[in-house]
Amino acid sequence: MKILVTGGAGFIGGNFVHYMVEKYPEDMIVNLDKLTYAGNLETCKPVENKPNYKFIKGDIADRDFIFNLFETEKFDVVVNFAAESHVDRSIEDPEIFVKTNVMGTTTLLDACNKYGIKRYHQVSTDEVYGDLPLDRPDLFFTETTPLHTSSPYSSAKASADLFVLAYYRTYGMPVTISRCSNNYGPYHFPEKLIPLMISRALADESLPVYGKGDNVRDWLHVYDHCVAIDLIIRNGRVGEIYNVGGHNERTNLEVVKTILHALDKPESLINFVEDRKGHDRRYAIDPTKLETELGWKPKYNFDTGIQQTIEWYLNNKEWWQNILSGDYQNYFDKMYKEKGRV
Repeated sequence: MKILVTGGAGFIGGNFVHYMVEKYPEDMIVNLDKLTYAGNLETCKPVENKPNYKFIKGDIADRDFIFNLFETEKFDVVVNFAAESHVDRSIEDPEIFVKTNVMGTTTLLDACNKYGIKRYHQVSTDEVYGDLPLDRPDLFFTETTPLHTSSPYSSAKASADLFVLAYYRTYGMPVTISRCSNNYGPYHFPEKLIPLMISRALADESLPVYGKGDNVRDWLHVYDHCVAIDLIIRNGRVGEIYNVGGHNERTNLEVVKTILHALDKPESLINFVEDRKGHDRRYAIDPTKLETELGWKPKYNFDTGIQQTIEWYLNNKEWWQNILSGDYQNYFDKMYKEKGRV
């Protein structure tokens, strides 16, 4: 098969590219990424010379470009990771989230509808469900939980999901959607909680924690997420939504303290800051449908996964230090333009 992975230079998309290129040498994996600030081609460095991998720079919201690409490449499967995903940035500038997350998705859907694909998979988020109360640990998000968004980011993702389902009902397009809890693991952009805390703790800098740090997240290792998506695109029922969660709930403060303890750094580095506007209190996913229908089981719990993640950041300082310095943004020119690959 020829599989288009959009947003494959990002965190989850990049890990999915690694997973698919290595697991399916008979399939062609095409990585399409706009290379915005969060797109880092160095993430794909381990696979960039593999014969079943190709990178293309482009914008999923560029209609002419996308239709020409589909005409040329004739994809069998599309997995859409491409999205603006940082909640704080969505509060400051909602428009770009609408353009990429909504218009980009509908552009892909139109191309899929015209040229025909075996499966279109939309990678979504549990944030479309809103949040859960801290005093009701018995409540979890299921696939039938009503949408109740809190931020421009989650609103844009929920809108994209509705378009995907509409194309299934209106055009009979073979679609699936996955909604995941908070991911962590290798190649995570340093603006996010876990890599930000690791990099700042290693530099003995203060660790900013929103509010009292009592917001709860269900943490999912990115490898387990990749396995889930692979199962869904191959065996998932068309038109269905699958929740992907790790059953690893932790408060933000617990996560930060775990990192400090692992790095032998003092808790005095923690600095509580003004809470985010509309900050969701708790996310918790019920992945029963994915487990029972497709046999998915996570490899990592949070204790094993966070240790693996911290070790990765300790062993790959050049990767994240290049991001902090801004050097990573020169990688495309150095590896592709200068070598005549584009």
